[in-house]
Amino acid sequence: MTRTDRTREQDRAAGGRTKRLVSGEAGTKVPATVVLTASRRTGRVVARLEWTTAGRRCRRPLGEVDHRTRSANLRAAWRLADEAGLLVEEDAGGSWASSKGTRTSMRSNRGRDTKPELRLRSLLHREGRRFRVNARPVATLRRTADVVFTKAKVAVFVDGCFWHGCTTHRNIPATNRDFWAPKIEGNKSRDRETDRLLVEHGWFVVRVWEHTPIDDAVALVRLGLAEAEAHRAPRVFRADAR
Repeated sequence: MTRTDRTREQDRAAGGRTKRLVSGEAGTKVPATVVLTASRRTGRVVARLEWTTAGRRCRRPLGEVDHRTRSANLRAAWRLADEAGLLVEEDAGGSWASSKGTRTSMRSNRGRDTKPELRLRSLLHREGRRFRVNARPVATLRRTADVVFTKAKVAVFVDGCFWHGCTTHRNIPATNRDFWAPKIEGNKSRDRETDRLLVEHGWFVVRVWEHTPIDDAVALVRLGLAEAEAHRAPRVFRADAR
């Protein structure tokens, strides 16, 4: 396959070249590429996003994709990149965010391994708990949790304030609301759907915000694990009301 063919393949999978953009250096937007490889451990297809900015190659794992064709796996990987907040939008004004504050919030939002996630994982590991990281609780559902206790069937999500609609710290930007409001509401709706689907599959769900005090976050995870180990009915635990 030639470079032109590969570019066209990526454009089709992403929904167009303008849908393949990520944030580069100094506020620039650069095209990214999805790379598919077979996991040596599981044999499953895993996807990652790659791009180059300021002469530096950047890579971000996206997770497993499990469709029958390459094109379907590429499309699924681009959806994962979008859900992780890695992609930026081209708009009529030539700017992917409506204000400097919005751009700062979005650029600081990582798809995984955020500081709150790392702190939570560190404290849970220190307690002797073992878990999977950035994994699907249910293999047949395209839903990835930040921390997964497979045996106990407890899935933990650490939600970023901007993308998941925290009204305390990341209100919808005042400008370009017609774009941001439905995007963030869509993320919140997907979160609720994820909670419902996992509970239906017998999983306990724990949701904390990135701003949740770490002691409170750990306590909520402990509560979810205790309920699971006591064979209670699966349900959702939230750090605070949405």
